[in-house]
Amino acid sequence: MSPEADAGNAAGSDGTATPWGARLSAAGVGFRRDRVLAAVLAIAAVGLCFRLVALGARPFHWDEARVGYWTLRYLETGAFQYRPVAGGPLLYHLGRASFALLGASEFTARLPVAVAGAGLPLAALLFRDRLDDAETVALALVLAFQPLVLYYGRFLRGDVPLAVFGLVAVGFTIRAWDRGSRRDGYAAALAIPLAASASGFVAGYLLCGLGAWLLVVDQRSVAADGGRSARETLAAVRRRFAGTATPAARAALLSVGTAVFLFAPRAGPGVERGLYAPADLPYAIYEGTVGALWRFVGVRLVNRAPDGTHAFLPFVRDAVALLVAVALPVLVAGVAVTLLARYASPSRRRPLIEGAGYWGLLALVVFPTLAEVSAPWTLVHVVVPLSLPASVGFVALARRGIAAVPRSLGGAAAVDVGTAVAVALAFLAVGAQVGAVTAGGVYGPADRSNSLAQFAQPSDDLEPIEAAARAAADGNRSTAEVVYVGESFHLLDDATLRPPVGDAWGARLPLPWYVAVAGADATSAPSVSAFAERYGNGSAPPIVVADPAARAALADRLGDGYEATVYRLGLWNREVVVFTRRAAVRDRRLRGAGTTEPILPRPGGG
Repeated sequence: MSPEADAGNAAGSDGTATPWGARLSAAGVGFRRDRVLAAVLAIAAVGLCFRLVALGARPFHWDEARVGYWTLRYLETGAFQYRPVAGGPLLYHLGRASFALLGASEFTARLPVAVAGAGLPLAALLFRDRLDDAETVALALVLAFQPLVLYYGRFLRGDVPLAVFGLVAVGFTIRAWDRGSRRDGYAAALAIPLAASASGFVAGYLLCGLGAWLLVVDQRSVAADGGRSARETLAAVRRRFAGTATPAARAALLSVGTAVFLFAPRAGPGVERGLYAPADLPYAIYEGTVGALWRFVGVRLVNRAPDGTHAFLPFVRDAVALLVAVALPVLVAGVAVTLLARYASPSRRRPLIEGAGYWGLLALVVFPTLAEVSAPWTLVHVVVPLSLPASVGFVALARRGIAAVPRSLGGAAAVDVGTAVAVALAFLAVGAQVGAVTAGGVYGPADRSNSLAQFAQPSDDLEPIEAAARAAADGNRSTAEVVYVGESFHLLDDATLRPPVGDAWGARLPLPWYVAVAGADATSAPSVSAFAERYGNGSAPPIVVADPAARAALADRLGDGYEATVYRLGLWNREVVVFTRRAAVRDRRLRGAGTTEPILPRPGGG
């Protein structure tokens, strides 16, 4: 198995077509290299537009609200410390910069993820040595517009950034091998810590990548030549790395330096030492490397059981069912091409396509196992690698359809009507499925009918709560504009809240984001009676949040001056009642309109 096998199959010297990659010119249509680059850039630009439209319209998921809230605190205090339970540090650094430049809103919070997702099609260019022109463009199209990737490219989680940097790391590694390029090696070394900083799911990428490489190397060796090709591959690796100590050290230094910058703490309230104090630099280097690794292992592995364990088969079953619903073309084409590549003759083997297929199939098992909840976002890490073999399959199918129709219909050659119609219907079905999922899922309502939404996605628009909190905010930290009522929401001290936070704060999600971004302050009371004792004689805050079961009792105490609205904070079984004082909100708006600090619309709102 030679590392040049994919390139050889993609552009055979004799120009003959193969199922795994001849140039599109074999079917009468061709792209020049510069046109391929232009096509991929255009795809990425259109993909960015698809990600930006109405980017701030959907209410924040609980995970998004958690990241957004702590990013606001990071912007306010400058304090940061990597906490594996809260995800990787990349989103916090990018979000802080986005908020500082453009203001805080759902739009600006999701903007870095949207931009990263729009760059995913550009990763197709890294595989041009092993894909032909049509396959490169097809891969870019799949990565840009596959509905699952598109939806979570408009979502404040690290899954799409991880997929971007994970695929980029693989692409640069393969190019470094094929071309003997040190620059590509350095780029791969930079992409690895960026992927790790996006999400702890990077552990799954390491497992899947290693498993796929072993399968590619070992499967053919065991089946065909008694281990000879495996020994040749290992010998080639040893030869390639011989005498590269200095470049390897540079790459390692680049990788470690990037990791330190991303993972090291920043000093501030609650964080005593940080990266930017010279005396604390050794501590910051440790915390940005070994310390961060041990934190991850401690939280995600050592202390995960028993609460973090779950039944294996139900999670895999849910994953497969969702893939069928939202990514059927990529799943079918990816699996089919992987199997065909596995059993192809040695001269027609394409290790990249075979390995990417193994990567995606392993991910279908690995990521539901690593995840603590059964969630659609884990399947981003399945769809992205399967896009490589799927794109090859789509191009092969298109060539089959084109070949069924002779270039000159007036000639003697007959038209293979059956094949042409079958191929046309297949692509029509693919387009219909992708279009339906995109319209109904990516841009559809955030309710239980949306197969791409997860349980913690609010079903109602929460903009009125933010607007009321913004109108009531007075800038005085000693007075709270929002009070949560009930033991499930009660915290001893909201003003000095520091991570780790308790379950009561989590029960409020995603409301802490909407209160904080409005500039309002919050407090809580453990019960309706405690609320009544604390707030008498009309002194209650302008906004009161409680469980719907307490609605009648609170309505009696608050009187007619408050308007009650029930909001669904999840897809099911998660409702709160929000009481808003009408007069206070109206008076605040009127006062703000006539002062030197008017109530401004949210910057960057979508």
